[in-house]
Amino acid sequence: MDEQSYKARRTTYMQRMKKRSVALFFSATQKTRSNDTEFPYRQDSDFYYLTGFKEDNSVLLLVKEKKSTKEILFVQKKDPTLELWTGKRLGKKEAQKRFLVDKIFLTQRLHVTLKKLFRDKKRVYLDLSCEEKNCLHVAFSFAMNELISQKLERLDVRDISRKMRAIKTPQEIALIKKALSITKEAHHKVMAMQKSGKMEYELQAEFEYLFKKNGAYSDAYTTIIAGGNNGNTLHYIQNDQMLQDGQLILIDAGCEYAMYASDITRTIPVNGVFSDTQKEVYELVLQAEMKVIEAMKEGVLRSDLQRMAREILCQGMVRLGILEGDVTTLLNEEKDKKYFPHGIGHWMGLDVHDPCPYKDKKGKELPLKSGMVMTIEPGLYLPLDDASVPQKYRGIAVRIEDNILVTKEGYENLSYAIAKSVEAIEALYSYT
Repeated sequence: MDEQSYKARRTTYMQRMKKRSVALFFSATQKTRSNDTEFPYRQDSDFYYLTGFKEDNSVLLLVKEKKSTKEILFVQKKDPTLELWTGKRLGKKEAQKRFLVDKIFLTQRLHVTLKKLFRDKKRVYLDLSCEEKNCLHVAFSFAMNELISQKLERLDVRDISRKMRAIKTPQEIALIKKALSITKEAHHKVMAMQKSGKMEYELQAEFEYLFKKNGAYSDAYTTIIAGGNNGNTLHYIQNDQMLQDGQLILIDAGCEYAMYASDITRTIPVNGVFSDTQKEVYELVLQAEMKVIEAMKEGVLRSDLQRMAREILCQGMVRLGILEGDVTTLLNEEKDKKYFPHGIGHWMGLDVHDPCPYKDKKGKELPLKSGMVMTIEPGLYLPLDDASVPQKYRGIAVRIEDNILVTKEGYENLSYAIAKSVEAIEALYSYT
């Protein structure tokens, strides 16, 4: 995206700010992995959303007076010694050429600038989780002290930006589609592989290789490769067991491209062919997923989609003998949640679980709107040690997940090209 796009976002943000206020956005900090080694750096999503800037030790200030606004960006100074070890910095001079803001200062001036700005303000927008994330600790502590001493109103800086992030622009949707095209190649490669006797981490390695080979920044979350009963652990990430012939593999894997996530789950047979029993469970989950997706349009509530998925899965579980009793009663008593314990889906964008609101300030659920991107991911989890489940279904876990864009006409399945029917998955398997 170009600088004009980020400028427009900042303008929109300031329009929603109260007068005589300051909003502070801190870049993410480096995270220690062990001793003096660090995790790969990943920018804070809200900071990036408003700047497109990936460097640490940076701060964005948005200032709203009675009749005017101002944008100030703080960047780290050029340091040849530091850059020898960690790479080039943009610096103040180049930042002035690039960013469409009113002022560029070095981060060292942040404390002084804040002191001046706070003098005649009534309120400050601040990320209250910053202290836990250690965001430029000295500057954050100063801001908090000024808030307390001057008795300024404290507002959450994320409230406005995360409402804005709920509606994706065409440029954002294009980046999500690119991420999904890379994710598709990886899923199809693994579907085609001969997998019996391989370790779960070998499949994980295929995903990570293809993500990076195709220019993806990284995986959007830790890849789940769950063979057999391991799929009944919802966030299974050990990925250290051998895949056995006759098992299903629940694979939850998606890449992050240019900061935007994809999030796809497919459940596939190790040997390339679903057994009749596996197919019964799989096609029930697939039916629920497809019906829920077809119901997506503007005005629909996420809770409506959750209810629909529960009803379809509960009816199917009664039919298969996994649950016994009247469907309505089972749903009212939430007996189905034993085997479908999670939500139907979540927002997705700059974060795989985009922290956009689901409810307004009064607690009323927000309806779907054009431009929102949501995952749809029903599942059934039938643990091996659950004696109440018919023997033939024990140890089966199935989840199917796609990424859906809400449109004026209804919906667009952004991940439609990733195989998910029994026939399409089996057709991809290579026996040679």
